[in-house]
Amino acid sequence: METDRPFLSIIIPAHNEERRLPGSLEKIVAFLEKQDYQAEVIVVDNGSRDNTSGVVEGFMARYPFISLIREERRGKGLAVKLGMLAARGEYLFLCDADLSMPIEEVAKFLPPQLEDYDVAIASREVEGARRYGEPPHRHLMGRVFNLIVRLLAVRGFQDTQCGFKCFRREVARDIFSHQTMEGWGFDVEVLFIAQKRSYRIVEVPINWYYMANSRVRPIRDSIRMFREVLQVRINDWRGVYDER
Repeated sequence: METDRPFLSIIIPAHNEERRLPGSLEKIVAFLEKQDYQAEVIVVDNGSRDNTSGVVEGFMARYPFISLIREERRGKGLAVKLGMLAARGEYLFLCDADLSMPIEEVAKFLPPQLEDYDVAIASREVEGARRYGEPPHRHLMGRVFNLIVRLLAVRGFQDTQCGFKCFRREVARDIFSHQTMEGWGFDVEVLFIAQKRSYRIVEVPINWYYMANSRVRPIRDSIRMFREVLQVRINDWRGVYDER
């Protein structure tokens, strides 16, 4: 193992996040500075047209463990894949820029609190999870989509779409090297690949706070994600996810 390898990598996909990133990065830095392990933070600027990159560069000047990847093409799935394949940590943690899950909850995904797993996904639905401030219609739409996911692609999980997930390094290398979805449907795809590989996946109950300025557009993105769930199945039939 590399002696300078971080224990934890935090990957943040960001599109036009100049307003939310400063507060989120300050909280992440404050959390990491209290830990007794090495960590890195990778922000992937996903085709932003604002000063997202400039914000990150300001933090990089103060904190050498923060880095930036620029990608002009749009797509959250693409940004996540780039960040995951560039990360060096033993545990790779996917983190939404809005920190709708408080960063302190990362400890729930890491040893000693959680061990013996390959993929850990944050869940807003399993016992012990709590949602704050989410409109009822948003919750309902999420449950309908989850039913579709369970019927067509990923079995057995109550919340595949929460934007906080943790992967062991070797597992992430395998899964994300086979990822093809560049949009919102990437969550379903990577979990489908993980199940196909028989990796151990666990759901972790979290505290989650609804952000009114979420990037998700429920109707448009739900239709797009449904199409991408179907595409995952088509890809599987075509052997796209077969081990080579």
